[in-house]
Amino acid sequence: MAITKNNSHNMLSKIATNDGHGENSPYFDGWKAYDANPFHLQHNPEGVIQMGLAENQLSFDLIEEWVKRNPNASICTPQGALDFKETAIFQDYHGLPEFRTAIANFMSQVRGNRVKFDPNRIVMSGGATGAHETLAFCLANPGEAFLVPTPYYPAFDRDLRWRTGVELLPVVCESSNSFKITKEALETAYEKATIAKIKVKGLLITNPSNPLGTFLNGETLKDIVNFINEKNIHLVCDEIYAGTVTNGDEFVSIAEVMKEVPNCKYDLIHLVYSLSKDMGFPGFRVGIVYSYNNNVVNIARKMSSFGLVSTQTQRMLASMLSDTKFIENFLSESRVRLAHRHDMFTRGLAQVGIGCLESKAGLFFWMDLRKFLKQPTFESEMTFWRIIINEIKLNISPGQSFHCSEPGWFRVCFANMDDETTMIALWRIKMFVRKNRNLEINTRRQFLHNNQHMRLSSRRLDDILTPHRMSPHSPLASPLVRAQN
Repeated sequence: MAITKNNSHNMLSKIATNDGHGENSPYFDGWKAYDANPFHLQHNPEGVIQMGLAENQLSFDLIEEWVKRNPNASICTPQGALDFKETAIFQDYHGLPEFRTAIANFMSQVRGNRVKFDPNRIVMSGGATGAHETLAFCLANPGEAFLVPTPYYPAFDRDLRWRTGVELLPVVCESSNSFKITKEALETAYEKATIAKIKVKGLLITNPSNPLGTFLNGETLKDIVNFINEKNIHLVCDEIYAGTVTNGDEFVSIAEVMKEVPNCKYDLIHLVYSLSKDMGFPGFRVGIVYSYNNNVVNIARKMSSFGLVSTQTQRMLASMLSDTKFIENFLSESRVRLAHRHDMFTRGLAQVGIGCLESKAGLFFWMDLRKFLKQPTFESEMTFWRIIINEIKLNISPGQSFHCSEPGWFRVCFANMDDETTMIALWRIKMFVRKNRNLEINTRRQFLHNNQHMRLSSRRLDDILTPHRMSPHSPLASPLVRAQN
């Protein structure tokens, strides 16, 4: 006898059958559109280009060179095979001591060695996803809440809410001040929660921001620390993009600021880190909880049994991250490449009248398409997003999925593709704009006047899309295509 879907769901738990994973979000719908018709330069040149995935693929040649020079770092080579048994049977959830030491030193190196981290406070998890959920389990009960400044990473709804029952309450930030976090916005959000009789247990911030690509200055971080101290609530600071700041000296970690705040309650502050963005290793599932609260460290370490990093991965990464000269060179070159790709793309967009929030971090930028909307509504945003997916064939993520308070903003990822694909994506946008003059694109002077906080460049898209910057096999280098431009 066949079992209907409803009967099948009745046999499962509420967590298993609810929609807490958030897969009904346009953020994930864009991924599905890409999966159904993925772009490939030779095999599917008309497919959807994936620009909704924040991966750092620009410096893998440096990683590959290190791996070739250090065969003993892997137990799957003749040079490292002698350690195979010892590695295979290690299962202490504290993690390899050399791995925790290497991670702590790497975190310091990313932050310019201006702050030190204690290896004994390093707790492993299955990526930043696992780290966030672990902290949510440690810090809050079902029905209690974290404040989160908007716009914020869509998967936080899954990571912190789905299995924990914790709520996320928005701290509304606006484009009028470049989406900065203000004391007034924090107080307003906290007051609304109080009126609604929702207990606020903490504040979650991402620094640098996903999706904005901006980072917080020291004064804003001090205001945040003073706010959580006054309210006696936790602060979870996600710093997984710390190493992507194009000028590393500009980034300020919460670990630096807390020392400067009088009577700071250290046991309320917790960091989330990973190697997914700064090193480009999302597949290794290395997430880190770093807490200044001894009880949280102990409890999180027990919970880490549900999402440990494999010992083989720990061993190899301990060797790589301990090579401080390599890491110094890698971080420096990665920042240069990210800055170049970011500038190349945003300058190209500027030539056709499209602005972006000024940013110096992350693997993405926050693109302003408000003037393309027929109406200033989220319904109009979704309509235009479908045009981008179905006609321009780009998967970019609409601001609505990031809980943005204003329609018309989109996150664009730029570091998960090669140069040729980047050029094709720019060319598609350029062609679409040229064919739709009725969208009333502002002149560059008018745009700069109306959007002082946006970053535009006078460099021409035609100068960027020149054959000498592309492979001779690129379709964009074709004389026919250039003649059409």
